[in-house]
Amino acid sequence: MDSRPRDAYAPPPEAGPALSAKILVAGGFGVGKTTMVGALSEVPLLATEALMTEAAIDVDETAHTPGKTTTTVAMDFGRLTIDPQLVLYLFGAPGQNRFWFMWDDLARGALGAVVLADTRRLADCFPALDYFESRGDLPYLLAVNRFDGTLTHPLDQIRDALDLPDHIPLVHCDARDRGEGRAVLRELIGHALKTLPDSVP
Repeated sequence: MDSRPRDAYAPPPEAGPALSAKILVAGGFGVGKTTMVGALSEVPLLATEALMTEAAIDVDETAHTPGKTTTTVAMDFGRLTIDPQLVLYLFGAPGQNRFWFMWDDLARGALGAVVLADTRRLADCFPALDYFESRGDLPYLLAVNRFDGTLTHPLDQIRDALDLPDHIPLVHCDARDRGEGRAVLRELIGHALKTLPDSVP
């Protein structure tokens, strides 16, 4: 993991104005969205976490996340300086379907989106994939979160299982690791620059 202090990524005072871009991190319930945004952010994570109650037992599937006691009810927010000329603002979307009404607002103005997936509950990422595919105007990639530190299925098998189009990047990462998270963002930015119209700076 990257051991440098978080403020080491802040642009130096003499640098000119930096470009900024908005990145959305989406996916199903409990796939690691808050973890990824928190690991990447150079500022304290702004998270709208609420304690899960008995009322959510039949609503939120927690069989594969038995230690999970909180859930995102609005969004997560963090900031990451890629270099002195590029600052990313990271927005983590809520995973439960009762909060999906917020996705349009969170996606507005974004450069691209990371869809996180958990191979233990692979079908849970279908709604997010369908959402971005149906929009057609927001570049995205699929990142498989290695919860146990190993990739349990080859990426080509995951692509086949999800019927993911060949032009959509498919990567894997440990959402807890800042270096791996940065690699995912670099892949997304490269994909977005190839996908978006030439008029986009």
